[in-house]
This record gives sequence, structure tokens and C-alpha cells, in this order.
Amino acid sequence: MASAAADPPPLAFTSAAPDVIAERYTWDEGAHLYLDLGINVIAGKDPFEIRATRKSYADPIDAQQYVVKNGKRKAVSLPAGMVTDWYGLKDFTTVSITNEAGTEVANYQTDFCPNSYNSARTRRDAPAETPYPQGCNGGNPFTLGAVWGIQAGWNGEVDSMPRRQELDLPDGKYKATVTLNQRYRDYFKIAADDSAITVGVTVTTAERDKRGAAVAEARIKAARAGEDTSEQAAVAEHGEHAGQGDPKLQISAYKPGFRPPAKAPKAVKASSIAKGPRPDLRSLPAWGISLSQEDEKWFVNFGATVWNAGTSPLLVDGFRRTGTELMDAYQYFFDAKGKEVGSVEAGTMEWDAREGHRHWHFTDFAQYNLLGSDQKLAVRSGKEAFCLANTDAVDYTIPSAKWRPDNTDLSSSCGQNTAVAVREVLDIGNGDTYTQERPGQSFEITDLPNGTYYIEVKANPADKLTELSTANNTALREIRLGGTPDARTLEVPSVHGLD
Repeated sequence: MASAAADPPPLAFTSAAPDVIAERYTWDEGAHLYLDLGINVIAGKDPFEIRATRKSYADPIDAQQYVVKNGKRKAVSLPAGMVTDWYGLKDFTTVSITNEAGTEVANYQTDFCPNSYNSARTRRDAPAETPYPQGCNGGNPFTLGAVWGIQAGWNGEVDSMPRRQELDLPDGKYKATVTLNQRYRDYFKIAADDSAITVGVTVTTAERDKRGAAVAEARIKAARAGEDTSEQAAVAEHGEHAGQGDPKLQISAYKPGFRPPAKAPKAVKASSIAKGPRPDLRSLPAWGISLSQEDEKWFVNFGATVWNAGTSPLLVDGFRRTGTELMDAYQYFFDAKGKEVGSVEAGTMEWDAREGHRHWHFTDFAQYNLLGSDQKLAVRSGKEAFCLANTDAVDYTIPSAKWRPDNTDLSSSCGQNTAVAVREVLDIGNGDTYTQERPGQSFEITDLPNGTYYIEVKANPADKLTELSTANNTALREIRLGGTPDARTLEVPSVHGLD
């Protein structure tokens, strides 16, 4: 057994390479630098874990670190100000970049999300797998709980880029010094000599190609929004889901848990299945609300999230009616040990052949309406069918939440037109977000009078899905339309200070 003196430090602040190349992308809007300095935090003999939660939207986020002392695991509250949103530890490092003449050309703070997409074990005796999520998923303003962590002996990548700030440097050679900020050095007991790293940087403009331009554009949008800027995240958007069911990307469809049965089950009633774990679909208030104009028509665009706060995943299998583009859908149920115990009819799935879709939609998941001030229907969204995917971590602190879901965009579920069966899943703690920005899905308000309206997000609208409760299926978000026919205006009151 190794002695205590030989144990690695609880947290180590390290670099992967003395020098890096930073690619600079140019396009019509200008230029943007993508910089990865290779700075990491490595967990010691115990995992580094933080759980952040809030009781309600009106309450602040409370973050606790889980530590092991005297062989026992306990929660210790982090000092105020370290966690203020869902992107991780705030102002974790300071990055200073100087040119060859020694002149500082950039200076900024970066946050730290322990849930790295490229996390891996850094020593041979580290555990083979990590339980922690990928990414901090801070983009949804109505998140309720998050889990961030680094497995023992694994790394967490430290942000190299500023959040919500542009960064561009001309081609040339630079030095970047990354310093762990004082409050974190003191709290995590990292020596000053081990808390500053200098890396050589060579900036070079990348050749323009179709994929590179697309990734660069996605990264720039992510940086402006303060979201993850990794290539994986850049090519896997939320909302109306990226990709179009490319069979080469149907990763989870080949995993045993994502293979539908060979044939449709016999129909039974939900009441005939013993009481046990059930999903619980809950709607979040609409968010990311904006106004747009197209062909002299005005539209209200919005994002809508329905999440599963239950005790079981929502699992729906579709079985194709031979020779048609329609499937019969069944919801499956499980006991407390995860064993399948039965299924019931749950509506249908239909093939959507439109550009940007080209996958199977479950038709009875949610409905979006624009209500008048009297809360009567004014406009119904054309978005009435869905490919289920775990796009947002809404609350990973609830019991049995799945921190690393397999199907996170339609490239990992939803199927091809050649499919005879499809499985779609919404896991515990996860939400499915759709952005309504296309005519026919967003609300057309061209001829609506000015006034107060409500965006209604309604889960399980026809009650075809069996869940723990239907009392929390609907959420309303107030909006106010104004202006003139040629210049409409939109006001969106906050919800407990959240936009």
C-alpha cells in the first residue's frame, strides 16, 4: 500500500504541452480565434465533486463540494460567489497573453466547468470510467440542479477562452500565462508555485473549408452565448436538434438498451401494470424569446423545454406499419430494479421528410400555444411532433438522475426512413429543448393586436403517456406585443429575475 506521503494532491493544476497552435478562423463577419492552452485540473485519490441546486427560481444557487474526510463522505458548502450560474466555478483563472515584444495584448478571466468533454484517466491506476456528466449545460436559464465532477485520477479541462467575449489575434507567436485566482488557490490549498503556467502560442489562420467554417461559426455563437466551445458541442446544437439522422452517427441505436423489440407488444391498460417507477413530465417556462420578420410577416420565436422529474425514464418504442410512414408507439414501464414489466399504447410516430428533420417524430409529447390576455388560444405552433433527446441537464441532483445519457441529439436516436422500429428516451433529470424559429413553428403575430399574451408549453397534451402527475405539465410565460405594423416590439418580463 502506498504511503500517505505518496498520495497525489487532492487537486493538481497542470499543463499538457509547453507550446500550442491556435487556429484563427475568418469569415464574412470578421475573424475569431479558437484557443486551447491545454491547462487541466487533475483529481487526486478521491473524485472532485460539486453539486449545485436551488429550491426555486427565486432562490440563489447553493453549491456544495463532496469531500472524503476520515473515510467518510460529507458535503461542504462552497464560499459565496464561487458559483453564481450553471457554467461552473466563476472566474477560476486569469489569462494574460503577450506578443513577442512582451506587450500584453489580452487579459481576461475564465470559468471552470469540471465536466470536460475530453476528460480521461491520467494515471494507470485510475478508475476505468467516470460517472460525471459531459459539459455544464448552463444555457438553460431554468435549470434547477447540476452535478460537476472529475473522477479520481482523471482530468478536467480549464477554459482557455473568455466567456461572452470575442478573442482575435493576428498570426504570430505569443506567450499565454494562466494563473489560478487567489480565492481558489487558498480554498483548494494549491501552492502559489504550482498555480501559474506559461504556454507558448502560435496563431495561424486556418484554411477555409465547409466544415471548418461551420464549426467556427458554431463556436463563435457558443462563445457569445457563454456556452461550451468544444468542437463536439459546436456540431451538436440544441433546439430543433442538429443533424438529420445520419446512419453513421446512429451510435446508441446499436447499444442493447436502445434496440426496440422485434415486434409490437400486445396492448394492455396502464392500470393493469403494477404501481412502480414512472416518468413525470414537467414544462419549463418558454425562454430565449425573440421577435423576427420574414416576408413582411412577424414571428415570435422561443425555446421550450419539457423535462423528466420522475422515478423512471420515459421510454417509447415505435413499430412501423408495413408499407407506411407511420409507427404505432408504446410506452414501457420498469420496476424498482430496472426490469421491464409491461407496456401500453401511447399514440403514434410519423416520418418527417422535411429538410432539417428526416427522422421519426413522436406525435404526442408536447404542444405549444400562444394565449391571449384571457388565456384563450390565439395562435397554435405548428410544432406538434418530436424526436425525443436529452438535450438539457435540468436537475441532476434528483434521485436516479442519469448524468451521462446516451441519446443527446437526433443523431443518436430517431432513426432512418428504412427503420422498422425506433426507440426514443427521455432520461430522469434531463430535458428536451426545441427552439421554435421556423415559420410554421414559431408564432406568427403579424395581425395580432398589441397587448399581453402567454406562451403555453404543455407536455403530454392528450394524456396518452402515463406519468406520476399531470398537474405540472403546463407552464406559461408572459410576453407583451407593441409597436406598429411595420415595427413590432416585444417585451418579455423576467421570471424571478431570470430571462
